[in-house]
Amino acid sequence: MTPRLALLPLCLLGSAALAAPVLDDAVRRRAEELTRTGLHPSIVIAVIEGKNSAVYGFGSVHAGKNAKPGADTVYQIGSVTKTMTGLLLAHAVVDGKVKLDEPVATLLPSYKVPAFDGKTISMLDLATHYSALPRLPDNFAPKDPANPYADYTEAKQRQFLAAYHLPRAPGGAFDYSNIGYAVLGTALAAQAGTSYEALLQSRIAVPLGMRSTSNQPSHGMLARLAPGHLLTGEATPAWDLNVVAPAGGVYSSARDMVAYLQAYMFKPLRPYALAVKPRRPLAPGSDTKVGLAWLLEQQHGHSYAWHSGQTGGYTSYAAFTTDGKRGVVVLTNTARTVDALGLSALLPGTPLPPLKKPLAAIEVPRAALAEYVGEYPSGAEFTLSVTLGKAGLEAAGTGVGSAPVFASAKDQFFFRAIDAELAFTRDATGKIVSAVLTQGGQDVVLPRKP
Repeated sequence: MTPRLALLPLCLLGSAALAAPVLDDAVRRRAEELTRTGLHPSIVIAVIEGKNSAVYGFGSVHAGKNAKPGADTVYQIGSVTKTMTGLLLAHAVVDGKVKLDEPVATLLPSYKVPAFDGKTISMLDLATHYSALPRLPDNFAPKDPANPYADYTEAKQRQFLAAYHLPRAPGGAFDYSNIGYAVLGTALAAQAGTSYEALLQSRIAVPLGMRSTSNQPSHGMLARLAPGHLLTGEATPAWDLNVVAPAGGVYSSARDMVAYLQAYMFKPLRPYALAVKPRRPLAPGSDTKVGLAWLLEQQHGHSYAWHSGQTGGYTSYAAFTTDGKRGVVVLTNTARTVDALGLSALLPGTPLPPLKKPLAAIEVPRAALAEYVGEYPSGAEFTLSVTLGKAGLEAAGTGVGSAPVFASAKDQFFFRAIDAELAFTRDATGKIVSAVLTQGGQDVVLPRKP
């Protein structure tokens, strides 16, 4: 097969190939470059225009083999799972089984759920990340950093909630919380008297014909699974999210995700419309609003809903314009963001950022590395611990396994396991006083603990 033919879209719907939605040229070129240079082993991009859709595959599912990804290649979708959990909440509300303002504690009577001065956490608080629960539970201590959630059980979730003290009242501010969505999924399953997986299948996957969507993938799905990869290019297993599955444990394919987005786009039923209704601002005065997991924004005169996801070896992006005219899904089997690629595919003409060249590591004497060792807290909930291991400097965040960091210049370091950089600042005497963690386009200043 010639390269030109290999890039023809895999038509899912529509009367003819000519009706297939076209992928923006800039997005196509970037996807080709990302896979050709090995930054992504494979990328699948689905483009939806109303009832028509097409899937474009780049790279290879298996290294060294001509195995292009396609509409039925399976990927872990990470936090895009949250939109499905939010939709399950919308279904329960429409069916009259749950109310958005209902305290989650009423659905989990055997749990001790924290409150703040009598203000309880509602189902809406969990679904919009306004619960005041942290991103990760404070008893999250994975035995295996390569599969960090595998040993986080419902018993540990229960213990966390019983001991945790909310720092502020629920409903006051957005604070992204994986454990919050785990609790939401647990509560919805408890109300329905079933498991989260059974609820996912009965309310979403089966009605929409999503045969390759599950938190518990079948043998057939696993046979079509694109192997996950770290940023270093090393293979890594898909995560087992256990009780945290409602926050990020679902596997799916481009074919299934097209059906999923079209359910929101084309004359949506009430649960779907309810899920993308703006509820709260992302921040005070922000134009970005939060629905039931979905983030709602406006750019270039277009309103759209979106969410992205990432696990140890996979990244995803799903979005659609709220007028139902265009939707996009991007799936890849490496832990490197595809948000910009997805947005540019959704809104053609949106500039793609320059492709960053991989940083080169330099040698630093071990005695000089010892200067950086210490703890760098950010409030009471997160501390970056920098240690000196056998192979060099390592950094670990609260509840996250340790990863090596590599020097690129004086006081400048980068990770290879995740897309992040670490810089250290000094005072007038030359003493290191803080670290700056750069990840996802954000800089977080972490003062050094004396």
